[in-house]
Amino acid sequence: MSEPVLEIKNLNVDYGLGDQAVHAVRDVNLTLHRGEVLGLAGESGSGKSTLAYGLTRLLAPPGVVSGGEVIYHPEKGEPYDVLGLTDKQLQAFRWAETAIVFQGAMNSLNPVHKISTQLTDVLAAHEPQMSAHSRNARAREMLKLVGISADRMDAYPHQLSGGMRQRVMIGMALILQPQVVIMDEPTTALDVVMQRQILGQLIELRERLGFSVIFITHDLSLLVEFSNRIAIMYGGRIVEEAQANSLYRDSLHPYSKGLLSSFPALRGPRRELAGIPGSPPDLKAMPTGCSFHPRCPRAFEPCAGNIPVLGNPDTPDGANRTVACWLHPVKQPVG
Repeated sequence: MSEPVLEIKNLNVDYGLGDQAVHAVRDVNLTLHRGEVLGLAGESGSGKSTLAYGLTRLLAPPGVVSGGEVIYHPEKGEPYDVLGLTDKQLQAFRWAETAIVFQGAMNSLNPVHKISTQLTDVLAAHEPQMSAHSRNARAREMLKLVGISADRMDAYPHQLSGGMRQRVMIGMALILQPQVVIMDEPTTALDVVMQRQILGQLIELRERLGFSVIFITHDLSLLVEFSNRIAIMYGGRIVEEAQANSLYRDSLHPYSKGLLSSFPALRGPRRELAGIPGSPPDLKAMPTGCSFHPRCPRAFEPCAGNIPVLGNPDTPDGANRTVACWLHPVKQPVG
């Protein structure tokens, strides 16, 4: 395994304060290694986007990071906690070290500014010594890199297709060559063919430029195909993490199995699709014990009363995966 570029340690994110606070992310531990694609999957409301905005300090009020650390390892220099950066340091960190491709490109791009303006503004803010000519040249180069002709520089967002707008967002995220790119459901509004084109291009860019990716989506089938590792979230917690092929072949947590059973296999024999019964938990009134037990087909006595610990299971590949489930005893807890 390569060296870490981002370590999330016991991260907690709340909405609101005091007794009325909603605990949207609880005790999350994740490590993103240099050059890898880490997939983050789960149903809507599981805490995926909140985790991403919490670790980059982009949470809108009343969201607040209530505990934990986010340790960033730069290519040069000593690691530091992103949550401890001053406003000025944070401004330099964003886009230059970590960038986000937000959900919904049409809403993320400014509708009244040309594509050229939105690309060069990033360069002007972070590299003010660059000339206007150099900024424009860099913007044209980045558009070409993501498969868009440079003659679309003067187009407005509404003049581009959905796929092209998403490519512009990816180009904007990569224009300062950050080490970490967080993609928050970037292909949700696109058709299947365009999804595959954009994700294939993203993997090609990652191999060429060497950045790391946190890819957030509810579509586990995409992650199985494009990720190195996958972490599954439910009720604000990580419930399983493993190599993508291991999770697909032999998922341990019943929730992971339910997600995998809800999409058709791309290869092999046909199988019956099976959804997960019930609804995600209400974060204001979480079930006792394991938060998945009211929906779990394999729940038994300990599940309702005790929260399972995330850790390495007692399996042959247990050193390379973690799970939080009473069905699988943990040899070594995480965190």
